[in-house]
Amino acid sequence: MKRETAAIVGVADLVSPTGRLDLPVRAMEVTVVREALADAGLAIGDVDAVFCSTGMIASAELAEYLRVVPRWTDSTMTGGSSFELLVEHAALALEAGRCDVALIVYAENPRTALKGSAAETTSMAFGVSKPREIAEWEAPYGAELPVVAYGLAASRHMATYGTTREQLAQIAVSTRQWAAHNPVARFRDPITVADVLESPPVAEPLHRLDCCLHTDGAGALVMTRSGRARDLLQPPVIVLGAATSHDHGIGISQMPSITDTPGALSGPLALERAGVTITDVDVLETYDSFTITVLLALEDIGFCAKGEGGAFVADGRLGPGGSLPTNTSGGGLSYTHPGMLGIFLLVEAVRQLRGQCGTRQVDNAEVAVAHGCGGFLSCTSTVILGVDR
Repeated sequence: MKRETAAIVGVADLVSPTGRLDLPVRAMEVTVVREALADAGLAIGDVDAVFCSTGMIASAELAEYLRVVPRWTDSTMTGGSSFELLVEHAALALEAGRCDVALIVYAENPRTALKGSAAETTSMAFGVSKPREIAEWEAPYGAELPVVAYGLAASRHMATYGTTREQLAQIAVSTRQWAAHNPVARFRDPITVADVLESPPVAEPLHRLDCCLHTDGAGALVMTRSGRARDLLQPPVIVLGAATSHDHGIGISQMPSITDTPGALSGPLALERAGVTITDVDVLETYDSFTITVLLALEDIGFCAKGEGGAFVADGRLGPGGSLPTNTSGGGLSYTHPGMLGIFLLVEAVRQLRGQCGTRQVDNAEVAVAHGCGGFLSCTSTVILGVDR
């Protein structure tokens, strides 16, 4: 992908402070599609590429519903990193002239589906995942996934590098501080490190407040080539670079090193392709399915050395006023998490670069990183975004 070929020109998200929208998925998709296109100043008739990762032929089914006959279609699924990957794919398709306007859409309503059940009251997504045969070496031990997998990664990091529960808890505290400035975040009340450590244990060493939410939500992005983007309604946000990697499937037991994610490849490679360095990054929007997910990403992308993530986050540098504003919407820990968070990271990154985030706005933000993580630390996709110069 050539640098600065493609731009994000429209964004939208749909969430609720209650975590539940009481809408069918198609209605959620249509809502964010309309809003993202309106944000860009485009119409559905302009769209000639559809990207959607919620099923085997998700893009085809969505395009049919929207009455779009695309020149490019993509339903690639890599879990929570899917939408960063789709931005990379869309940028390549735009550069190659295979499409002119790309639409990337995500919607799920798990909280509505659980309405009235005991599971709904927890608001957390630490339950058993889909068919156990996807993790054949974990299933015989009765592991509740995904939380057991992430608990194992956290335990290994603590044993290897001396990381503490308090340091992991600080990630949740800093994220909640950002959520307090987001009127549609699921949880906005302040929490302390002690609150995190005193919340119910889920999987050693993780507690409930170390775990992401379980909410309804939808998001959409509109992309086009940079030249056309400058004639539309919003200041274009340029895709400077992107990269993707994975090193194992769904079974955490097959991960080459439980304290090293594929972000160690996708993060530095995306920065290299973008022509920027860590010191250029003003805002980080990174996957926070669990607090350990954030810590591993910080190390692997290169914000700190391997094993130093705990000390790096301990002073609150990820929160408001910190040197590395991270997950400024409140992230998956406090804002929303319908099952895959990646598109919301991109929406927030775009809004930060446009200067549209109100009291949570990062001053003079010009370069943002959106870093998705899918599976059980299995696949990472990193997108570097910048303001149009």
